[in-house]
Amino acid sequence: MTTNEKINGWVNPISLITLLILLIVSAVLFITQIVNIPVLLFLISFSVLFASSIRIADQWERAVVLRMGKYKGLKGPGPFMIIPIIDSVSTYIDQRVRVSAFKAEQTLTKDTVPVNVDAVVYWTVWDVEKAALEVQEYQKAIEHITQTGLRDTIGKHELSALLQERDKIAEDLQLVLDKNTSPWGITCQTVGINDIAIPQALADAMSKEAQAERERRARVILGTAETEIAEKFEQASKRYTDNPVALHLRGMNMLYEGLKEKGSMVIVPSSALDTMNLGAMGGLVSLAKNNEGLLGK
Repeated sequence: MTTNEKINGWVNPISLITLLILLIVSAVLFITQIVNIPVLLFLISFSVLFASSIRIADQWERAVVLRMGKYKGLKGPGPFMIIPIIDSVSTYIDQRVRVSAFKAEQTLTKDTVPVNVDAVVYWTVWDVEKAALEVQEYQKAIEHITQTGLRDTIGKHELSALLQERDKIAEDLQLVLDKNTSPWGITCQTVGINDIAIPQALADAMSKEAQAERERRARVILGTAETEIAEKFEQASKRYTDNPVALHLRGMNMLYEGLKEKGSMVIVPSSALDTMNLGAMGGLVSLAKNNEGLLGK
């Protein structure tokens, strides 16, 4: 049975069965001529009133009972009875956690960027009496106040903050909503921001900006590496200047590494050959490689 059915009438299985039994008993009494027509009409009226006094509230619901228009109290969960005509059930209030989706379309951020934000709020009624007496339609009130609060929060933050600090902004919004809904007996437990949509032109511009920033960083890193290499070469040159033996050994090592590769050709200035006696060394290396080839055959 839905909440609307409960609000609009007394329809429930217990009341229907009770009414059916009472009507059958009244009909049997009339058929057996135990009662006459006026008494039958009285029994029918009594049956309807008695059956309508039986109400049922589900486990998660509380029924708000009014007596002659004044607040009488809460009933439920389970079956309960009211005084017909004098008492009435104003509404059944669900105390489960509920979810309301809301959005803010074309809302300007602090840096005047239009954004569309989709969010959800999880809320629950913790004080049924306040929710019933303080606000007329609390669910619609929650939806409107959450949308207004979201727009206000967007207007206080720049676009970069909205994109990078969703959790913090959601927490701030949740505190604002909870402060406004607490007097109604309602608490907003959590606010979640599902999506933040920005104009496509702005998204393309931000993508180009990010790409340019990455290229700038890559160039900076490359320049830094070149600077460090130059510094290392400068330090090495100073060591080789004061130590010609080390320079000679380094040259021999470079030539050896080059000649080790198959099919490689190394061009060495004649001045280097004369200075470091690399010609003899190159001949010895070539002779060694030829000997290795002959032994292999």
